[in-house]
Amino acid sequence: MRTPVDPRASGEDLTAKARIRNTAMDLYAEYGEDRTSMRAIAAAAGVTVGLLVHHFGTKDRLRDAVEQLVVDYFAQAIAQVPVTGTPAEIGAARDAAVQEMLAANPAVVNYLRRTVLDPIPSGGRLLERLTELARKEVTQLRATGFASTTRPESSQVIDVMVRQLGHLFLQPMIDAVWRQLAEPGATDADKPILEVRARRSPQATGAAT
Repeated sequence: MRTPVDPRASGEDLTAKARIRNTAMDLYAEYGEDRTSMRAIAAAAGVTVGLLVHHFGTKDRLRDAVEQLVVDYFAQAIAQVPVTGTPAEIGAARDAAVQEMLAANPAVVNYLRRTVLDPIPSGGRLLERLTELARKEVTQLRATGFASTTRPESSQVIDVMVRQLGHLFLQPMIDAVWRQLAEPGATDADKPILEVRARRSPQATGAAT
């Protein structure tokens, strides 16, 4: 298993700006952005509200920084995987790297679920940014011969998004149905776990194709 890369930085190397951003992501993941005030973020980060405003200005700009942090988690997980082997092997390795990253960072999972399943009225661009990251990766693989060029690029990008994110949004529904239907004595080990696989064709093999 790869050692997950943490784009947050670490320990005493953190700047006040990074600490505020990291704290905001953790609080948004736990409580939701609309239920988290800038004052609460400042207090949890150990800074003044004035310093938070100095670095980010508005809550929208702070959200932008948090969204970019989430995208960085995905980008760095993917970047750990060398572009070697067959298209299927590269795609599977990238998917595995993303899953390892998510397993190691529950705040990222919770933030994604809150942002996509319960979006705030003021919006945000996280799903758009993650889609653009997937599009960039697919474009590079197509250009280097590691992804099919006979399928539409849009379909390939959607395949990547569904595989890497689909289980995050559907697994909670499966858990809820399981709690309703589980037989007496059943344990979590018996609970179905969603597995999402790419659509395959003779002309398009590999997770990013």
